Amino acid sequence: MSPSKPTVSVIMPAYNVEAYVARAVESVRAQTLRDLELIVIDDGSTDRTGRIVDRIAERDWRIEVIHTENRGAPAARNLALERARGTWIAFFDADDWAEPTMLADEVGFAEAHDLDLVITGFVIETQWDEEGSRIVEDKTLSSRVFDGPREFRAAAHELFDENLLYTPWNKLFRASRIRELDIRFKDTFWDDFPFVLDYIRDVERVGILEHCYYHFQRTRAESETSKWRPDMYEKREEEHEWMLDLLEHWDLTNDPASWEMVQRRYIERLVGCIENVCEPACTLDPDERKELVRQMISSERAQRAVAEAKPRSTMMRVMLWPIRRQDVALTLNEGRFIAFVKRHNARMFSTLKANR
Repeated sequence: MSPSKPTVSVIMPAYNVEAYVARAVESVRAQTLRDLELIVIDDGSTDRTGRIVDRIAERDWRIEVIHTENRGAPAARNLALERARGTWIAFFDADDWAEPTMLADEVGFAEAHDLDLVITGFVIETQWDEEGSRIVEDKTLSSRVFDGPREFRAAAHELFDENLLYTPWNKLFRASRIRELDIRFKDTFWDDFPFVLDYIRDVERVGILEHCYYHFQRTRAESETSKWRPDMYEKREEEHEWMLDLLEHWDLTNDPASWEMVQRRYIERLVGCIENVCEPACTLDPDERKELVRQMISSERAQRAVAEAKPRSTMMRVMLWPIRRQDVALTLNEGRFIAFVKRHNARMFSTLKANR
């Protein structure tokens, strides 16, 4: 480790990713911005992940590897944040990779415009067969620097719609601001979204780079199978509260575009909750599944969302029809169909999801 302060600290939690972690680490080592440190938290891996990153670290003094017991990605990222010395913070997942100019372009853009946050495009690569065939989906908006927080907030619905405001890894964060706000990752699944929300809530200087530098890898297993999450519905309800609170804080509850985005976001994720209930791994009996779906689709929140959302595809309009009618049986059949496609045809599922 160099005694001098690096320009960027890259934080990478790693758990049982022996097939991918070398590519992820090497994509950081290959960055044209050389003045960086990479902090890898081996989060109690039981495969060769730890040994692989140790071997690479032996060849590069910029890499620090910390081995811990398994406590999850939020704790791993928080530990790395405590050790990070860079002016800027970037987050990588250990099964993804980035193009070589990503950090240099982000830092140059941030410094040229005195930004607190840089948001870039990214690529979703979904592998849907054992031969490595994949669907590639670009997520991006045109490059721009927002003229103050009001302009950023007014355009945020576009960034949310393009999935640019959810994850930390397509962003460059100012480290001093993270420390000033004392922002940390919460101990929950889908932990990255609340971190980003905390950061953007009162951020003032934001810019977008349209190039898709970061490559998010979605594997066959992630596309075709799903863990039954008994608390998914509660989690989505909590997220919706966060979004409503953000709109109120930004004084955008009367902005038609922002409000419609939040309602559409809610109802699209409600469909995912219904699919989750219909997964074979779900431990609820048929009557419990039926009752839970009834509660989901008959709530005042769901009916308001389905009335005010403007689906962007015919497929989504069709999917919302049984929810609007509060038809439990038809909604369950729809959930079973989505769950079946997700398990047996990852290519179709990924295509439908990308075009919803």
